Amino acid sequence: MIEQIKNYESNILALEVIDGFTETDEKIFQKFFHQKIIKGFDHINVLIKLDELKISKSATKAFFEDMLWSLRNFKNLGRIAIVAHSKIFKASVPIDNLFFERASKGRKNGILIFHK
Repeated sequence: MIEQIKNYESNILALEVIDGFTETDEKIFQKFFHQKIIKGFDHINVLIKLDELKISKSATKAFFEDMLWSLRNFKNLGRIAIVAHSKIFKASVPIDNLFFERASKGRKNGILIFHK
């Protein structure tokens, strides 16, 4: 389940994933992101809190759809900050690097990772 942590009027999108991440959650994320684009923001900075994420309750298809969507909308992604336990990063960082290594070349913005 995905929830908005706080609704910012600026180009910040702050979300938390609780329990699993499903295809429905991916669609909700896209809706929140699209609302920021409609408001006229060219780049959206994203904070994602994954402290309560349970990989076993998440859909692999949703993660891949998220990666593909992110690549298609990379030009509108600003900075990305992810907060999670280190166990989650052991699984997700190699996958993210596989998808985003080429797209990130020459780009100064990066992904900030905070773990507990």
